[in-house]
Amino acid sequence: MLGEFTAAEDAYQQASRWGRDPQPGLALLRLSEGRTDMATAAIGRVVAETPERLRRAKLLPAQVEIMLAVGDLRAARDAANEVGEIADGYDTPALRAAADHARGAVLLAEGDAQAALVALRAAWQVWRELEAPYEAARVRVLVGLGCRALGDEEAAAMELDAARIVFVQLGATPDLERLQALMGREAASRAHGLTVRQLQVLRLLATGTTNRAIAGELVVAEKTVDRHVSNIFTKLGVSSRAAATAYAYQHRLL
Repeated sequence: MLGEFTAAEDAYQQASRWGRDPQPGLALLRLSEGRTDMATAAIGRVVAETPERLRRAKLLPAQVEIMLAVGDLRAARDAANEVGEIADGYDTPALRAAADHARGAVLLAEGDAQAALVALRAAWQVWRELEAPYEAARVRVLVGLGCRALGDEEAAAMELDAARIVFVQLGATPDLERLQALMGREAASRAHGLTVRQLQVLRLLATGTTNRAIAGELVVAEKTVDRHVSNIFTKLGVSSRAAATAYAYQHRLL
């Protein structure tokens, strides 16, 4: 949380030597370092070899976060659904908040901001009642993005600023930096007229993903993706996937 990556890694190594599993913390550390392949492999491995439901409930939210970071919406959705099922079975406040947080993050990534906000606000309320300011602030970032996706810029600005203040107070430097970078990317996308869904399509397109594969990832018809791509080209003033990708990198849309 504080950005002291070397000290965190030393602590995880020490925990491992004492026979304690360093996951999901170590996988999230790798994600913070930008080592997404290692993060994906680590969280996938530990989830696959963990049958006990409560232990899985501690791992799955991290898997949702990592899968969303690498653009695997299907895997993120599956992990979020399982967290929800476990929360339904045990019905504790922390589990319910984690499940709502995960579900809201996935819904937002899928472009359903209205449904995402319902889940995210429920998660925020519980984290606040549990006096978990860091988790509550992370949810408020997503709430802010949801408000922005629905065109409510004033609410978005208030939510993001509230999260920023908490990150500053906690010394959560990596989260603060990610928030600032995110705000910069969203501002850039708005300047070029892209919707949230079009930005998602552009990011997948930039990885070389075909329209058919994008449709499968976003669970929409291929013709819908074709229309999004055409509209993206028009808004960005480009005529090819390569040019759209280059434009996205140059203007920090990815």
